[in-house]
Order: sequence, then C-alpha cells, then structure tokens
Amino acid sequence: MKILLVDDEVELVSAMAERLSFRGIDADWTDNGRDAMEMAEKTEYDVAVLDMKMPKISGLELRRMLSEKYPSMKFIFLSGHGSESDFKTGAAEAEHYLIKPIELNSLIDKINEALG
Repeated sequence: MKILLVDDEVELVSAMAERLSFRGIDADWTDNGRDAMEMAEKTEYDVAVLDMKMPKISGLELRRMLSEKYPSMKFIFLSGHGSESDFKTGAAEAEHYLIKPIELNSLIDKINEALG
C-alpha cells in the first residue's frame, strides 16, 4: 500500500507521514497540489489523503485532476474547518471525510476501508 498525503500544514503532514511509517505504511507527502501531481506521475499511489482547503489548488481540484489520470486511486479528505458544505462535497467526492485533528488509528481504518 502506497499513500500520498497532501496538506499545506507542513508540520502536520510530515508528522502524519512519519507516524504512518512507524506502523509500516509507506506514505509520501507534500504541501501543495502541483508537487502532488508530479509525485503521482512517478509513483503509483493507492490512496491520496487531501486537505480540502489549500492555496492555489484545493483538495477538490486536486482530487479531480488525480482521478482523471489515475482512476483507480482512492481519496480521503481532511478538513480543519468542518463546514456542512465541505462535508457534503467531500463525502460525495471521496471514500471518506475526516475532521482535523485526526486520530492516526482512524485514518488507518479509513485507508483500509477505502482499499477494501
């Protein structure tokens, strides 16, 4: 299983990747959509965990871009805001939607559910 984490909060996303690696999950991370697209061209990811609200390329835009090129990729959205609108959109366009701060075990459970 290979995971792509994308969140503009560098400390959060880097710590999340490190904590996942301690549990045997291979996760790459970046803080922006442009780099995420470049990374996806070089590596086959099973799941992308995307922050809903990021500068320049939002998580929703990035999900659409990634799913066009990689239709088998699964998606989980993260949001620090948790608005009803974000929830409805995120839940409709991804396998799961989690509110920050997230518990790592919950994220791992959602990753496993997304992959079946």
